[in-house]
Amino acid sequence: MKKVLITGSGTGLGKDAAIALSSRGHYVYATTHTLEESKMLNKIAKKNNLPLKSFKLDILSANDRTLVDNLSIDVLINNAAIGDSGSVCEINVDRYRQTFETNVFSNIELTQRVLKNMIKKRSGRIVFVSSLVGRVTLPFLSPYTATKFAIEAIATSLKEELKELKSVNIDVALIEPGAYATGFNQKNISKQFTWMKQCSYFKTKINHLEKKQFRYFKLTERKNTSSIINEYIKSVEDIEVKDRYVAPCLQGTFIQIKRILGK
Repeated sequence: MKKVLITGSGTGLGKDAAIALSSRGHYVYATTHTLEESKMLNKIAKKNNLPLKSFKLDILSANDRTLVDNLSIDVLINNAAIGDSGSVCEINVDRYRQTFETNVFSNIELTQRVLKNMIKKRSGRIVFVSSLVGRVTLPFLSPYTATKFAIEAIATSLKEELKELKSVNIDVALIEPGAYATGFNQKNISKQFTWMKQCSYFKTKINHLEKKQFRYFKLTERKNTSSIINEYIKSVEDIEVKDRYVAPCLQGTFIQIKRILGK
């Protein structure tokens, strides 16, 4: 049994992973963006007698991040993230700043706080939830995919850096989900059209672009999340941690082939 803290547990993959891990006997701190989400998770835990405690931890809040200081954490899963979309040539740069603040900078700050105790006890595991689009991007989604490219670099750097602390055994891993039907992708895509329909270089093609993007995810998304939740579980339970945990397998293979071909 490990003590696992996972952020962004109020919805989607984070919620599924928190419940799955606690169902396997791990004590899970399932943190959420809102108080309402944490109340809902605590009700589920009580009803099913799960070793899960949920509380609000907005990773953007410096005060909320201090909540991890006195917790004994064996595994931190940086799962919380937001999305945004739009054309690089015209999107307000503040939209990039907002996604980087949540998906990158706040994750670094939370990780640093957790690492203080892990380094003291000389063991632990840090898991970053990236994405397959953190390796091969998609057009009009760079405000989100750019943050996942950054997470890939940060996780890889941290892994190598911690090897220099010879008496410390702290693993670092990445989880790279493909497309799953959690509603996140649709919410992400929709953000660009709130302003691109009003004023955009692509205004005359908006309807085509909207249909194209929604059709892409309708064709690629997996409705059942069990394959990626299994990877969350492996990232916690594997004795020898892998660099990357990827699902669905077919999507991961496709992305790897595209990278090899330089596309």
